[in-house]
Amino acid sequence: MKTAGDILSAIFDERFVKKARGYSKFFDSWIDITAKNGIAAAGDHSRIKDLDRGIIKIEMDHPGWKQIIQTKQSKLLNDFRMRFPELDISGISLILGKSEPQDNIPEEQQEIQLNNNPSSNSVSSVPPCLRVNSCENINGFDAIEDEEFKEKLRSLGQSINAREKL
Repeated sequence: MKTAGDILSAIFDERFVKKARGYSKFFDSWIDITAKNGIAAAGDHSRIKDLDRGIIKIEMDHPGWKQIIQTKQSKLLNDFRMRFPELDISGISLILGKSEPQDNIPEEQQEIQLNNNPSSNSVSSVPPCLRVNSCENINGFDAIEDEEFKEKLRSLGQSINAREKL
């Protein structure tokens, strides 16, 4: 026989997993939304970095992509609002970022290479932290491979719970 604590824990975990799946869909939607708005190539050079207080932070690897995305910013915002009304999205912030480090090149040489050939920069459109083993039967955070992402999800869950109690 399960205790009340076990039942509440199972309900919380299921609700939290459902929210986590929603955030995962949100982060995965970037390529589709850019393609829908005629800037699919920009989706390959940018990614959703964060969602903070209703502001989507989009990081790109070159100022040219930032300009292209700015031309469609209001349409992108409308698409996000329609797809994810529960996230209460109020704006988009565009951030110029660094590309992900290359494993086989020392960090000092990476900086030199990036400065000499900015067109070679790229940001992965699907961050490794979002990869899960299976989306069917997720039990808590066990299926999430990236430990840092697991901790961020736990922190997000605590933050959401604190806000819902208010």
